[in-house]
Amino acid sequence: MSSNPPKLSLDQLKAAGRKAVLARGERAQFKALLRNGERDIFDAIADPRDSIARLKVVEVLEAIPGVGVTKVKAIMERADISLTRRIGGLGSKQTLALRNEKILNRVNSKAEKQGTLIVMSGPGGVGKSTITSELRSNSHIWISISATTREPRPGETNGVDYYFLNDAEFDEMINRGDFLEWAQFAGARYGTPKKPVKDALKIGKHVLLEIEIAGARQIRKVAPEAMLVFIAPPSWEELVSRLTARGTDSPERRAARLALAQEEMAAASEFDEIIVNTEVHEVAAVLLSLASSRQL
Repeated sequence: MSSNPPKLSLDQLKAAGRKAVLARGERAQFKALLRNGERDIFDAIADPRDSIARLKVVEVLEAIPGVGVTKVKAIMERADISLTRRIGGLGSKQTLALRNEKILNRVNSKAEKQGTLIVMSGPGGVGKSTITSELRSNSHIWISISATTREPRPGETNGVDYYFLNDAEFDEMINRGDFLEWAQFAGARYGTPKKPVKDALKIGKHVLLEIEIAGARQIRKVAPEAMLVFIAPPSWEELVSRLTARGTDSPERRAARLALAQEEMAAASEFDEIIVNTEVHEVAAVLLSLASSRQL
């Protein structure tokens, strides 16, 4: 019986090549984020992409600022991790050992209390994405990355803006119970991976979820301790102005956006906090203050 590998067609070879190029790009992007302090090894462990799971533990550790070659060797010896071990092959005991290494936690090592789960929602056009961007550089807050079945928009990066999945991959995550919440919106599905959120909260970080109101309602049921925050516009007139500013929308599309915004505004009373978005810096500061007050 022949043990030769099966021959691939030209199309299969091209597809495999494209997949390899994409994987290399994802790994390079992730290591760049590690070097900038925007990701850590626990983000790598929680990342569902096979390309990240195949990263060697040693190259992830060496990319983290302040962790030199000597420290990496000592950390891996204490955690009983071989130099050839890949991220996807780490066991629970090894992961726990890494969590006990203070230098690997980007939050204050003295923080023993669990972080606050912040669920931020509000009508479309109110400025939620701008608020999220403002908070992204804050070391006390981890921004949850949603999974989605929609196509990437120009400039969006897989694993940074969203985890872009096909329908089968999304269904598989649902069946495994991997989502904290998920919902259908504008013809696509969006979901919050559960494990990264829980891991970040455990090490004392506040976690920000920027999700639709349907998702916020699900979070209320499964995580009643979460802080639900509704971002409101300074006035209905200003929101209308923002929603109708797109010259590419048809009259029917504008009417649908306004109708949806009215429904979303009506849900404000379901939230723990309502913050009017008059100035992004102020909203970000209030969110952080509210989250920290829950740890006291």
